[in-house]
Amino acid sequence: MPYPGAMYMLPDIARVTVERHAMLPEGSAVLALVSGGADSIALLRLLATGELGDLTGRLAVLHVNHLLRGEQADADEALVTALCERLDVPCRVVRYDVAAYAEAEGLNLEDAGRRVRYRFAEDELDARCAGLGVPPERGRIAVAHTADDRLETFLARLVAGAGPGGLGSIAPVRGRIVRPLIDARRSDVTAYLTTLGQPWREDATNADTSRERAWMRHELLPLIERRNPSFGVTAARTMALLGEQDDAIGEIAAGHVERLSRREPEALVFDAPGVAALPAWLARRVVRDALIAAFPEASRIEYEHIAAVTAGLADTAFARDLSCGLRAEAEYDRLRISRRGDGSAPVAPGLLELPGTLELGGAGTLEARLGAPAEVARGPHRVSIDAEAVRWPLVIDSVREGDRMRPLGLGGSKKLSDLLIDAKVPRRLRSGTPVVRDGSRIVWLAGIALAEECRVGPATARVADLIWRPQESGVDRQPL
Repeated sequence: MPYPGAMYMLPDIARVTVERHAMLPEGSAVLALVSGGADSIALLRLLATGELGDLTGRLAVLHVNHLLRGEQADADEALVTALCERLDVPCRVVRYDVAAYAEAEGLNLEDAGRRVRYRFAEDELDARCAGLGVPPERGRIAVAHTADDRLETFLARLVAGAGPGGLGSIAPVRGRIVRPLIDARRSDVTAYLTTLGQPWREDATNADTSRERAWMRHELLPLIERRNPSFGVTAARTMALLGEQDDAIGEIAAGHVERLSRREPEALVFDAPGVAALPAWLARRVVRDALIAAFPEASRIEYEHIAAVTAGLADTAFARDLSCGLRAEAEYDRLRISRRGDGSAPVAPGLLELPGTLELGGAGTLEARLGAPAEVARGPHRVSIDAEAVRWPLVIDSVREGDRMRPLGLGGSKKLSDLLIDAKVPRRLRSGTPVVRDGSRIVWLAGIALAEECRVGPATARVADLIWRPQESGVDRQPL
């Protein structure tokens, strides 16, 4: 792809980019993210004046004040709102404490700000589409990234290490997000604004070369371009090629993601043997794409974590904390990724009367009711017992070290821990599995096994039904 040179004016560069990527289809609703910096101010001027197509009545602006720079942030906001008023473009201002959000979520400020902006942008665009009667898929979020931003991102990822997707850098189009200035250099932007006499705001941190992005911009990139003035052209071609390859890999991976992973409430589950059988490069991509789709906060997860999860697919004891507050853990022939701390709540102990119902905390409820000998229940969550073979009330709690019972039909005793393993109950759920006790004797390991001594037989005079209603087991339990 040829790289635009300084000889072209910014409107021409942006117009070609918009047309090449079909960024602004006819009838689309457009929401421009405008910070007050040169790039976003130039983007707003181009969109509002019809340089990139007629958007009359369908253009709006979102400005997010991150509350990070005091009076400077207020001045940014004032510039944006005044320009929108002059251009007769609706503008919504959101004031949000990004620093507090970053601390609460364990994020750096840049990542936190990006998440906040796009979250509000998606909501605002949906509202705009609804108000205009435009289908949501025809909505566009216009962002002012330039070719310089793309080059800086390419270099930053090259230094840190990345695959084809990362080195493809900033995509011109991603979902509803479009970047009309992605082929323009920053010098094109400032020349355009200067010609118009249009002021803009400068963030002082952009000149602080102790920050990686500013160092890339002011020191590394100029050094490279002095050595190779055509670096912008060659790098753009490299990024385009890598982007095409990454798109092809993504298409291949998509079918495997659908076949080998599934979403559960608050979790992503992989068919571990199936993913492990793929070539390593494809397995990594399948894990990455499924993970980001399930947990958007994982969009910047490190390669080492993806590689570790992929290697752990063949390890039945694999468990690892990942970045972004996630945890991966093997569960027999599955590998489950969820937010940390989502294991089942332990059983709240108590006494169960007949009839009666006991609240078990996060483990749900357990009920005892009179049953009928002709309607014997055998689980997994409802069983019938000989009501005269036990002493009421029954004690309800969790599995204890060394617990054993005589499961119905097995002809001998077995550890409860082994029964849970045989039933493929993951470790994270075992503390939430109720144990029904009659003194030192175990009557029922809920959802798993009933005691031989408590079975309903020909001599049973009175039947009791035990019914466990778990909140969310997350697995299929196989009763014995």
